Amino acid sequence: MGLFLHMLVLAIMMVSLQGWVPLGCLEEERIALLHLKDSLNYPNGTSLPSWIKDDAQCCDWEHIECSSSTGRVIELVLDSTRNEEVGDWYFNASLFRPFQQLEWLSLSYNRIAGWVEIKESLSSVQYLLLDGNNINKLVASRGPNNLRYLSLKNITTNGSSFQLLSSLGAFPNLTTVYLNDNDFKGTILELQNLSSLKKLYLNGCSLDENSIQILGALSSLKYLSLYEVSGIVSSRGFLNILKNLEHLYSSDSTLDNSILQSIGTITSLKILELVKCRLNGQLPIGLCNLNNLQELDMRDNDISGFLIPCLANLTSLQRLDLSSNHLKIPMSLSPLYNLSKLKSFHGLDNEIYAEEDDHNLSPKFQLQSLYLSNHGQGARAFPRFLYHQLNLQSLDLTNIQMKGDFPNWLIENNTYLKNLYLENCSLSGPFLLPKNSHMNLSILSISMNYLQGQIPSEIGAHLPRLTVLSMSHNGFNGSIPSSLSNMSLLRDLDLSNNVLTGRIPKHLTTSLCLFNFLILSNNSLQGAIPDSMSNCSSLQLLDVSNNNLSPRIPGWIWSMSFLDFLDLSRNNFSGPLPPTISTSSTLRYVYLSRNKLQGLITKAFYNFSTLLTLDLSHNNLIGTIPEWIGSLSKLRYLLLSYNKLEGEIPIQLCKLDGLTLIDLSHNHLSGDILSCMTSLAPFSALTDATIVETSQQYLEFTTKNVSLIYRGSIVKLFSGIDFSCNNFTGKIPPEIENLSKIKALNLSHNSLIGPIPPTFSRLKEIESLDLSHNKLDGEIPPQLTELFSLEIFSVAHNNLSGKTPARVAQFATFEESCYKDNPFLCGEPLPKICGASMLPSPTSMNNEDNGGFIDMEVFYVSFGIAYIMVLLVIVAVLYINPYWRRAWFHFTEVSINNCYYFVVDNLPILSKFRFS
Repeated sequence: MGLFLHMLVLAIMMVSLQGWVPLGCLEEERIALLHLKDSLNYPNGTSLPSWIKDDAQCCDWEHIECSSSTGRVIELVLDSTRNEEVGDWYFNASLFRPFQQLEWLSLSYNRIAGWVEIKESLSSVQYLLLDGNNINKLVASRGPNNLRYLSLKNITTNGSSFQLLSSLGAFPNLTTVYLNDNDFKGTILELQNLSSLKKLYLNGCSLDENSIQILGALSSLKYLSLYEVSGIVSSRGFLNILKNLEHLYSSDSTLDNSILQSIGTITSLKILELVKCRLNGQLPIGLCNLNNLQELDMRDNDISGFLIPCLANLTSLQRLDLSSNHLKIPMSLSPLYNLSKLKSFHGLDNEIYAEEDDHNLSPKFQLQSLYLSNHGQGARAFPRFLYHQLNLQSLDLTNIQMKGDFPNWLIENNTYLKNLYLENCSLSGPFLLPKNSHMNLSILSISMNYLQGQIPSEIGAHLPRLTVLSMSHNGFNGSIPSSLSNMSLLRDLDLSNNVLTGRIPKHLTTSLCLFNFLILSNNSLQGAIPDSMSNCSSLQLLDVSNNNLSPRIPGWIWSMSFLDFLDLSRNNFSGPLPPTISTSSTLRYVYLSRNKLQGLITKAFYNFSTLLTLDLSHNNLIGTIPEWIGSLSKLRYLLLSYNKLEGEIPIQLCKLDGLTLIDLSHNHLSGDILSCMTSLAPFSALTDATIVETSQQYLEFTTKNVSLIYRGSIVKLFSGIDFSCNNFTGKIPPEIENLSKIKALNLSHNSLIGPIPPTFSRLKEIESLDLSHNKLDGEIPPQLTELFSLEIFSVAHNNLSGKTPARVAQFATFEESCYKDNPFLCGEPLPKICGASMLPSPTSMNNEDNGGFIDMEVFYVSFGIAYIMVLLVIVAVLYINPYWRRAWFHFTEVSINNCYYFVVDNLPILSKFRFS
């Protein structure tokens, strides 16, 4: 019986639910949607193909959202739906009348040019978006009287007057209006009838003093946004009238300093954000009148001077951000001691100074976040007020030279501390742990100090919740502590540039294996990379360079699917390169230089579309440069120097039109320098903003006669070619002029012939040019004096002739060594003076077919071979022909007899001339 009752109740509920649970959308709304589709497509559009006449489930159509309880349409998002070629759209607003519960209507970017009059109001619409249309007038009579949100971004109007704004009075209940990305110059914003307006967005607009005058009538306005406003906005138009404004936001705009002078009149302000507004001068006294201010953000301006004492009047202030200005801020923060509600102070990138008397007064505030970094003198010790802070969650004192032991008391006193940055603070002595385990500290960065001793073995037990640990550029010695494996959340570990020894512990990667970044470079670690690291599937950056690791590169490294940056350089790895690498890898930066790798350059990186940097220099690789390198479509940096490569440069390298640096020096390469590598105009500095370079990226390249390492963002600004110390022949391609952005070009120590192309003068940004130790001839082009960025120049040890370039600009600094061992070159700074009586050089007397000046070594060898050949021919002829042999012997015998009798007959005569 009980079961029957339950089933009966369930059946009744199901029947009753069928009366109101929609099985599809409402028929009247489905028909209205089809009419709307026809209107959008008039006269011959093809929009909204998924809206099918015979489909009853209109709530499943694209761009539509229905209510889960009533089945009625509540959202229509039809942005960019109408075909552009169809033309303007004058749509009938009555099409939306059937949608009685429509709340959100977006018709942006549909070339709406007008709105047909209707008497009925769209009473349910609260959000209306009409961005990017051609509307000149929005509505003639009545609009949606419940409309709260109106967006009119990037509207195109006919004529200078913005007639559209005059019709906004049809929406008296508007609370939020977006007028972003419009040109209001010369137009008065007629918004005075919007008595309910709370939020107004004018982001990206072009304003002038007239266009914002009427804003003063918006007595209900609480929020005003002026992001990226063009033109200087002054305060006369509105700031002294908006009495009830609570939040003013302006960023990346140009504001007149008068705004700062009158800002104090808006006493209702609670949040004031003036970011990157080119404000200068000192902090205005008027700020001190804002007793209700809770947040003040004036970062990234040109404000200078000291913190004004009257800031103590802002007793409601909770957040203060003055970062990236030119302020002088005392390390003690004494001007802010009276602000009892202050929770956050950001003073990064200002001048932080130490007061003469760091008083013992205790501040009224308990900060949660404090960010300071120094551009001035350093403090002598940790400021005393920090001893009284117990609620810190984030503390950044980067670049403040405080000198002293590591402040473990900061961690002990602030049990909620999450982030602690003490980089480059001149801290010394051992690294001290808090007495008890700290369960909240997530980021600890103490790099670039003078901390010494071993990393405490119990660090993992005392700081178990760390996600980021950076201890680089210190003097830590000993081994990597095993307790690091207790940090189960550790993602980034940087122990580089210390004196750590021993092996990379297996437990480090076995227990954690959640690493994103693992940096152990520039230590004295030994042994192999542990195989347990192969399970670290999330590893993105692995840098173990400049250690003593060996013997071979483990094969599993090449199959790590998320690895982006790999640096194994400056170790003792040997053996061949891997035969293949998984094409699913995301590797972009590969550094294997200065190891003992052997064998051919295999197809390991074949068709590796993500690779940006490939550095295999300073190894023992042999064979030729493989043709498949041309498949590395995104390659920008190719370094193969100091190997034993031979053969010619493959023409496939010409496909790499993104190359900015290539180093093939110190190999046994031969053939001509490919002109196509310059005719495609590669080797220009990176300008692609979509490529995000990692801060770990570096390049070792010899320029200005010095091997330099370029790091971080500077890599994007450098480009160069080094083909030196090979066996290249032929002429320098004249297409070299296409390398307009190149910084360094080194073709020295080859066998290049011909003249120096005059087009070198178009390399306007070149800083180092070395053509020495070749067989170049002709004159040095005088146009080279136009290279005003040139710092290193050498054409020594060639066959150049004529006069050296004029001693002007940069060429006035080049010494004799830059031109030496060119026999027919004259002029300063060489000792040989050019004159009219000088014999012309062989180059000037002979045509191009003569090949220039005679190579004496070749002449001596050819003369000796010819002499020997003549003697051999004479001997062969005498041996074969007996008649000529008898005649030769007879001639020789007669010649000897004649010489003998000549001497005997003349001997008495010669004796008369003897001295007694």
